[in-house]
Amino acid sequence: MAHDASEETVPRRLLSAATRLFAQRGYDRTSVQEIVAAAGVTKGAMYHYFGSKDDLLSEIYGRVLRLQTEQLEKVATTEAPVLERLRRAAADVVVSTIENLDDTTIFMQSMHLLSPEKRRSVRAERRGYHERFRSLIEEGQRAGVFRGDKPADIVVDFFFGSVHHLGSWYRDDGELSARQVAEHYADLLLDGLRA
Repeated sequence: MAHDASEETVPRRLLSAATRLFAQRGYDRTSVQEIVAAAGVTKGAMYHYFGSKDDLLSEIYGRVLRLQTEQLEKVATTEAPVLERLRRAAADVVVSTIENLDDTTIFMQSMHLLSPEKRRSVRAERRGYHERFRSLIEEGQRAGVFRGDKPADIVVDFFFGSVHHLGSWYRDDGELSARQVAEHYADLLLDGLRA
């Protein structure tokens, strides 16, 4: 039984070690050997869960994206007014990005180093998330709640450009909590969209 419990932690230990090393040294300057040594596992154990260093990098971001997609779906499918759903979705993605800032920052800095097929796969997953977010904006535009003179694609790019930039300035010991930053971002988005 204890053996099973420790087995479950191997992928987490690998991802944690990889995140730390990628942040310190950069993805391209970190070897698989360094990752497995830091995680305290064998190369065989790593290859049981991850086929390559590429797989580790895409999973670091993938798990954050899956969490954000899950949160967005929960919010988007409620009966709340669209303005409230978009506000919540915007705030949630800022909080989850800040809570996983190392993961998202490392990924944004290193994505270009992924194999082309991994890059395509991650981009497709992120595009799906952005399209779902955009559908809330379009719903509000059709209902006349949001102004219709701003293309929803531009609004999404503008908002997520700011979200992806969080890693360059946000600090845990700064004046604003993740939730406060999230509320400011959501306010700015909705103030710009209100009809």
